[in-house]
Amino acid sequence: MGHSFGRDSGATIEELKSQINIVDVIGRVVPLKRAGANYKGVCPFHNEKTPSFVVSEQKQIFTCFGCGATGDVIEFTKRYYNLDFPEAVEKLAKEHGIEIKIGGSGNQEREKYYEINKEAARFFYRAFTEGKNPGYSYMKKRGIEDAILKKFGIGYADESWDSLYQYFKNKGVEEKVLLELGLISEKNGKYYDKFRNRVIFPIINTSGKVIGFGGRAIGDAMPKYLNSPENMVFQKKNNIYALNISKQDVGKEGYAILVEGYMDVISLYQHGVRNVGASLGTALTENQARLLKRYTRNVVLSYDADTAGRNAALRGIDVLGSEDIKVKVLHVTDGKDPDEFIKKNGKGDFLKLVDSALSMTDYKLNAAKNGLDLKTEDGKIDYMKRASDILRKLSPVEADIYIKKLAGELKIAEGAIKLEILGNNNTAPTVATRRRHEEEESRRELSGMEATVLKVLIINPCFAEKLLECDGIIESELGRKILNLMFELYGLRGGFDISDITDSLDPVESQAFTSAMDGIIVAGNEEQVFDECIRTWRLGNAVKKEQELIDRLALADEETGSDSIKELTEELMKVQREINSFGGRK
Repeated sequence: MGHSFGRDSGATIEELKSQINIVDVIGRVVPLKRAGANYKGVCPFHNEKTPSFVVSEQKQIFTCFGCGATGDVIEFTKRYYNLDFPEAVEKLAKEHGIEIKIGGSGNQEREKYYEINKEAARFFYRAFTEGKNPGYSYMKKRGIEDAILKKFGIGYADESWDSLYQYFKNKGVEEKVLLELGLISEKNGKYYDKFRNRVIFPIINTSGKVIGFGGRAIGDAMPKYLNSPENMVFQKKNNIYALNISKQDVGKEGYAILVEGYMDVISLYQHGVRNVGASLGTALTENQARLLKRYTRNVVLSYDADTAGRNAALRGIDVLGSEDIKVKVLHVTDGKDPDEFIKKNGKGDFLKLVDSALSMTDYKLNAAKNGLDLKTEDGKIDYMKRASDILRKLSPVEADIYIKKLAGELKIAEGAIKLEILGNNNTAPTVATRRRHEEEESRRELSGMEATVLKVLIINPCFAEKLLECDGIIESELGRKILNLMFELYGLRGGFDISDITDSLDPVESQAFTSAMDGIIVAGNEEQVFDECIRTWRLGNAVKKEQELIDRLALADEETGSDSIKELTEELMKVQREINSFGGRK
């Protein structure tokens, strides 16, 4: 017998969680290995090679010691499937055969929108299948089989101005809801269907909910493609067309093919290339990349070869690459799009195009040649300027490979290309060079605590003796240099002032030091301020040590041994007592 749960009832949510094992839920999507009392795996929320993602069966929680993600089974479901709280609870309940009713007007409204979209999809599908109509004739002319039309739920919006509106009006559905979902439009107080004389492509998310529609004009109506507007249940940036159908094929093949149009998806699918989807006519987004990443780390972009298609591919490369997805790009060579190509040449030839698709760096370098004549010296120089921007972002090994490749292609010495990447006379620093400069600058900066401690020592040098027990409180290179000067002057003279310090520093260091000192005001309570700095520093060290011990305990496995675990636990308790002695965390 099922249970019913209210969203706002903590007890009922706990009852739901008590019937679900977090290890089973996470184990479906993250390979887990037993590690002592816990399970370990590679975190699905950030890029890592060494597993730091721990699932506790006893506590029914997950924790990643790499990115800090943590929570219970509902939190994991929310994060992994990009759901809100009610959707996550509903998903878990449905998967485990538990009857659940989630309260909250927002969720109820969302469910109502899903149902209306579903009913609209059925309306369009009946119009497409139950009698002769231009939509069906158009799709048959495009060579799409009945089984595929059914698989994708293809429909038809007739030429009438208000057949869908009248259908929903008779069901008592409010106009404002139909307007928000983009099923009808309004002008001068009159309502009419938004989609008219169009083939309808239902857009369904990976949870199987109808979230919107795309409509392809059959005649000369403009625009050729019309999509549902953004609303509560439909955000283009979060969804990939047809991934609800193709996600298992994507997983099986080990990569996804992203195309531009609905017809490209359907045609490829019919011809046996089924690991395919489309980005709903928008530039690829981070959310779409994360959605794809659930199923694969490899994507082939198959966009049009025109300027817009090339630009879309270049943007897609960067978005997918930022999510650590390996990207290749192909442009069809016979026919303007994948639909035409595969109809003319078949699956085998299309897969050859996939195999010969360019890697993201090759594609970027190829695109950089656009509009240049590489037979001329000016063309080569302009190309090298563009190419150097691309190579500068690569790892040293990757850059070396492409430097050799470009040197052979352009008949330019490798050393000259390397100098171009570094910048003439190093005026255009690489990422690594900039990082070194940043590190050098940071070594010449003082933290707030360091500046305060040094200011107190200038006011009252005798406090220097207290620092002998606090090795590490001054960490920056500039701070250590100043502190050593202070100890030296204190030992020689028994005191010092600010000019004694600045005279021993270079101009940049001196400026940094005096600026830091000007920003610190200690109004006659040097000892209290000094002691508070030491307390804060010791507390910070203890908190870091506590977290380190917690991490080590969480990751302990059978090979760690009970004695080692006992020692770690005792050390943790000692550190926690120390934290409490400092007054606890603030």
